[in-house]
Amino acid sequence: MQQKPAVLFVCLGNICRSPTAEAVFRQKVQESGLSVDIDSAGTHGYHIGSPPDKRSRAVAESRGYKFDGLKCRRVQEDDFKRFDYILAMDHSNLSNLKDMSEKKYHHKIKLFLDFADDPHTEVPDPYYGGKKGFELVLELIEMASDGLIAHLKTQ
Repeated sequence: MQQKPAVLFVCLGNICRSPTAEAVFRQKVQESGLSVDIDSAGTHGYHIGSPPDKRSRAVAESRGYKFDGLKCRRVQEDDFKRFDYILAMDHSNLSNLKDMSEKKYHHKIKLFLDFADDPHTEVPDPYYGGKKGFELVLELIEMASDGLIAHLKTQ
């Protein structure tokens, strides 16, 4: 691994879950004193160039997280080389990422909630639901972010 670890958060459209993970993890990394390259992307390009979902932002911003400058983008081929951790929000995106990449990069691709001490294995997609879904997503992301930071401190 390079001296400064690089983490990519991935969901389907890079509109709700992965930009929230990027915003939360950025702040938690800054508070931890670590230096990490952080980005987010989607396995599909439905929302390229759009800002993150306003419902995701509202829930996260109410807890002090910032989404400044975040725009939706699609996973690119060079992401598999660049990032040390490519963290999928759910099993479907995990599978998509493995299909999109060469086998030599598969060891980098994991579920984000592998770093959380929680019975959930996936960050559920809140896009078609209500506020409670976005709140659950934020709670899961906060837990997994803390676990990932603890992991990175041991590397």
